[in-house]
Amino acid sequence: MLAETLKKSFDKYFIAPIEAWKEFAEFCEPIIFKKGQIIKPQGTTEKYFYFIIKGSAGIFLWKENNFVCLDFAFENSACCDYMSLLTKQPTELEVVALEKSEMIRISSNNFHNLSRKSVGQVIMQMTAEASFVEKQQQQIELLTKTAEKRYRILQAKFPNIHQRVAQKHIASYLGITPQSLSRIRNTTN
Repeated sequence: MLAETLKKSFDKYFIAPIEAWKEFAEFCEPIIFKKGQIIKPQGTTEKYFYFIIKGSAGIFLWKENNFVCLDFAFENSACCDYMSLLTKQPTELEVVALEKSEMIRISSNNFHNLSRKSVGQVIMQMTAEASFVEKQQQQIELLTKTAEKRYRILQAKFPNIHQRVAQKHIASYLGITPQSLSRIRNTTN
């Protein structure tokens, strides 16, 4: 079942036989996080690559006495401090479960060992490419679009985000205050 879930999630990026996913799944272990539970604390090195089966997570950075949300991850997507996973160095990023979440994880060592195999190489490459494109797009939007337009883009990408993620996290992701987000929501709804 896990291999089938992984295959279905990654088929949009590349097609691999179910046997490859079964091999990959052997290195994975299930884990559940409570809402608000810290998955990876700031100032530490990422120990796992996570894949979200159900739930959501956010990646945060401490800035000026509060955490700023840099990214969200939902079902059928990878989630971790990918920079730390690749460099094997601690970062100031913190990963937090935004709601009760069921995930699978693979240890950093197994992740790097699997990268030497064909499916592992493809997973690492696709994860890195998707992350790069998403971050570039987010930077472009932050610099060229109004807060209202960025909100509409986020809402189109994650239609039920307001039922799942605290308004303060959505606002910090957009680079605005929660009050500004409330005003934007009132004018767009």
